[in-house]
Amino acid sequence: MTASTRPDLDSIPAYVPGRNHPGAVKLASNETTFGPLPTAAKAIAEAAEQANRYPDNLALELRAALADFLGVTQENVAVGCGSVALCQELVQITCDAPADEVLFAWRSFEAYPIVTKVGNATAVQVPLTAAHVHDLDAMAAAVTERTKLIFVCNPNNPSGTAVGKAELIRFLDAVPERVLIVLDEAYFEYMRLAEENYPDGVELGRTRPNVVVLRTFSKAYGLAGLRVGYAVGDPAVITALMKVHIPFSVNRVAQAAAIASLESRHELLDRTHTLVLERDRVRDALLAAGYEVPQSETNFVWLPLGERSAEFGEASAEAGVLVRPYGTDGVRITTGDPHENDLFLSFATDPAVLERFSI
Repeated sequence: MTASTRPDLDSIPAYVPGRNHPGAVKLASNETTFGPLPTAAKAIAEAAEQANRYPDNLALELRAALADFLGVTQENVAVGCGSVALCQELVQITCDAPADEVLFAWRSFEAYPIVTKVGNATAVQVPLTAAHVHDLDAMAAAVTERTKLIFVCNPNNPSGTAVGKAELIRFLDAVPERVLIVLDEAYFEYMRLAEENYPDGVELGRTRPNVVVLRTFSKAYGLAGLRVGYAVGDPAVITALMKVHIPFSVNRVAQAAAIASLESRHELLDRTHTLVLERDRVRDALLAAGYEVPQSETNFVWLPLGERSAEFGEASAEAGVLVRPYGTDGVRITTGDPHENDLFLSFATDPAVLERFSI
């Protein structure tokens, strides 16, 4: 006889990572091909020598560094094992009954429905617009008395699109203050919107206690393998997050690497600029070939291929490039090194492929 577990676990889908295969070009996971910044690599080596010691459970030094970087207090910052761990913790601190609702756009980050079900809450999905952007008016209209938490992935994963500052402010002002709004800004460093329309969640949240911002070191900083993200919000929210935080889940090496990365953040702009140029080159080539490709503010591009998504993904894999199909919605292609992107473009723009997928 096996031990009893929650009966609803069968309904919770497992998180599916991007495919990996020896010898194939991997553009299926949102990693960066840039390694850690040199000073971070040095910090990683030094911290590894103390792996026999527990890390600082409160991550005080890292939180202090983030507070200084962001112009907030240490009490405004929490860290987690990647921002996805903070997503789950945010559900835990806001929802305590199956009737509690967590609202988010769809398709968006696939962890949202998973962490909602793990938190024993109800997911409410609001479709993206025809332009593959968050429909913030529809999301505001979907708020009920049962709504406890809203995830806004901006820029959005996997469509790559972003909503601007003015539109986001209207949404924040329309949502009742009792509802916690999470601005998930995992791709913040890749946004290139005009300054007057740049949606900096930390700035928008300074006067809104019900807004919390998530960012990560996994993407632009090149630390995906170390798993460290952070939340910025009202001290009451941060205190609640600390109560459900899994002890020591942000390891010593991750903390050291994140601190060193912040100290070398001036090097980050050149790296992100290089990637953005390459991202736009890929998008321009796909547009020229006849694909629909939304404007991306991330480190990837999105092909809304609908029912043909899985078939396209398999065909690309056969050509030696792993991309990420999402059900019957579309395919996400992460920006790799130029030669990797060229290999994908060689496949995607081949006349036979264009004809096969009716492009």
